[in-house]
Amino acid sequence: MTQQYLVAGHRFALTLADGSPLWGRLGNYAPFLTEPGDRALFELEYVERMDPVVKIPVYTEKAGDPDQPRIEIYRNGNPEDPRNLAWIFEMAPLQSMNICARMTVSADFSRAQLATASAEAVGEFAINNALMLLYAFRTAPLGTLELHASVILNGGRGYLFLGKSGTGKSTHSRLWLDHIPGSELLNDDNPIIRIGDDGTVRVYGSPWSGKTPCYRDLDAPVGGIVRLNQYPENRIRRCSLFEAYATVYPSCSGLRAIPEIGDGMHASIEKVALDIPCYVLDCLPDAAAARLCHDTIAR
Repeated sequence: MTQQYLVAGHRFALTLADGSPLWGRLGNYAPFLTEPGDRALFELEYVERMDPVVKIPVYTEKAGDPDQPRIEIYRNGNPEDPRNLAWIFEMAPLQSMNICARMTVSADFSRAQLATASAEAVGEFAINNALMLLYAFRTAPLGTLELHASVILNGGRGYLFLGKSGTGKSTHSRLWLDHIPGSELLNDDNPIIRIGDDGTVRVYGSPWSGKTPCYRDLDAPVGGIVRLNQYPENRIRRCSLFEAYATVYPSCSGLRAIPEIGDGMHASIEKVALDIPCYVLDCLPDAAAARLCHDTIAR
């Protein structure tokens, strides 16, 4: 069975066996389910087993947080592969775990097959991570950024909080929810920014929200972006243009070594840095920090 989903206006497809129990564990995609229509931007098929492959190492992601997934990237070393799949991504839920999922992908990232060592144990993790990777790579040339951020809606605008893992993005969003009237959580881990045909920069909810189950098919114009730093007092300042670019860049997902993807990301980040006010908030995890941030960026 194949289902299609629409996230930030981009359509993609997922194929699993009709009776697969994994369908029942993918409720985070339900708000984005759409009727079959135009051709999907990319398609992921889940298959039952991890067959041996010939692979050429390209890159291993070195995440600083041991709780982050482990991802290794290879080129397909079999030039006679009849499926014409060029990339191999191997994954595990934690940095310390053995590889337990493999995705083989076409050269343009439009078609992919995913297999796991155990569907029961890691199938949901593997599908979520595979779709996030494909989405980031395939949409990068289309004015779209997939970010690691927490997003609050307030006053008809979306405000993104960025920072390294453990900085307190989710905590700061929670402080807005508790202390800033009219605040709503849009997404707590992987929102999408898309630049419209009219140049408007909007933020969208997605099926990927980390440990917080917040999967909302909503969007809003971006009102501001804030990089958080833990600090013994609360203070905020607006970024220069160069700082704004440097603030957004590390939070974006994408395979920058591929020119089409890297160039697309650069163009989108440049547009965001030019058009959206960006700030640095050095703060404590308290209500005063949320009020200072809101009063500064939502004026």
